Amino acid sequence: MFVGRSKELKKLQKLYENDSFEFAVFYGRRRIGKTTLINEFIKDKKAVYYMSVEGTRKENLAGLSRAILSDRHGAAPQFPDFESLLGYIDQLAVTGERMIIAIDEFPYLAASYPAISSMLQSHIDLHWKNSRLFLILCGSSMSFMEEQVLGYKSPLYGRRTAQFKLHPFTFYEARKMLTGFSPEEQAVLYGVTGGIPEYLSRISQTRTMDENILELFFDESGRLFEEPVNLLKQELREPASYHSIISAIAGGASRINEIATKTGMETSGCSNQIASLTALGIIRRETPITEGASSRKTIYRLEDSMFLFWYRFVRPNMSGIIQNAGETIYEHMVKPNMSDYMGRVFEDMCRQYLYHPQVYATLPFLPGNIGRWWGTDPVKKRQEEIDLMAIQDNQALLGECKWRNAPVNREILEQLLDRGCLFHYNKISYFLFSKTGFTEDVLKYKETDPSLYLVSFGDICDLE
Repeated sequence: MFVGRSKELKKLQKLYENDSFEFAVFYGRRRIGKTTLINEFIKDKKAVYYMSVEGTRKENLAGLSRAILSDRHGAAPQFPDFESLLGYIDQLAVTGERMIIAIDEFPYLAASYPAISSMLQSHIDLHWKNSRLFLILCGSSMSFMEEQVLGYKSPLYGRRTAQFKLHPFTFYEARKMLTGFSPEEQAVLYGVTGGIPEYLSRISQTRTMDENILELFFDESGRLFEEPVNLLKQELREPASYHSIISAIAGGASRINEIATKTGMETSGCSNQIASLTALGIIRRETPITEGASSRKTIYRLEDSMFLFWYRFVRPNMSGIIQNAGETIYEHMVKPNMSDYMGRVFEDMCRQYLYHPQVYATLPFLPGNIGRWWGTDPVKKRQEEIDLMAIQDNQALLGECKWRNAPVNREILEQLLDRGCLFHYNKISYFLFSKTGFTEDVLKYKETDPSLYLVSFGDICDLE
């Protein structure tokens, strides 16, 4: 069953109905669902689909030849070279028939035959741009797709008519794949899979939440037992030091000097490797929302919550898991710390709630960027943090997110209101998000203060 990506499918269908030349570029990290989306789009259309291989030019020429010719010439002869193959597509284009040609994992094809990008550019300009051909190039190497396909130095620059950078599912999209679980279980499963569709598809509706997590992560044969290791091997050379950097961040190091100290690396080398992990969407660079990108308060966090879960709970315990102690590790080391882990996931869910179409238009103002803030309270002389913050002109939105079994009480409310005093905006709105609701005194305070918004986990789940 195909789930999610309705916005992308709607856009693709609109492009298809334009009945003119289209060139769409798909990219995003591995397992994000690019291939599934392409196949869903082309399933009822005249289309050629080819998955490039990490091999030689000859292998990819033979494979693409088979894909193009298999339904026309039975045994599917092979084109002698790529120029002949593209020339055959020229002939198809002039017939006026609407046809899709989708080349998946294009970086592999380009690596085996670097001239292909320039050749595609030439055929687009001379033969295809006035045709009804629909070309799709797709790739998991985000740096390659952004620089060698979309970048201004690429021969293909300016030719694309649409681009789709696919992101992990939101909590709302992930829930559609987790219908057999309670809302709280859905949140945990969303967190440990990072909202990655392929990982979500591995969750069995016939097993409990705990059984699924055990089977995926805490069993040597589990699908996700070595997943981050395998991903880094595919994307990076000599991934050992990258593992150390991610482990340091998962363990609480957030500033470049802290990460370098924990890993024993030079700061410059550490910085370069962090940049690579950021480009892959594994690490996120953050500055307080009130400051610019060059702020000295820059910190690094794990963007991918599956990586956070794996490096926090699986990697340190791999030896025990291999020795069949996975269930004991999960019961005694993971479950007691799950609430703390879910705090970060819940922040992302609360941000998604604020951006939800049913909520966004009702906010005190329409925030462009919702981020985080941290800094020093000059009066109390201590560091303070705000989970969610947005600014527009002289207005601000401040949010506190609590994933815990006790209702949010007046003390937490007072802390949030005190932090509002650190700023000098004309109007500040306060949002309290709680997994387990609010105490009576907080509810009573809400009746007297229209600037306070209370959002329970139930409110978040009520949206579709």
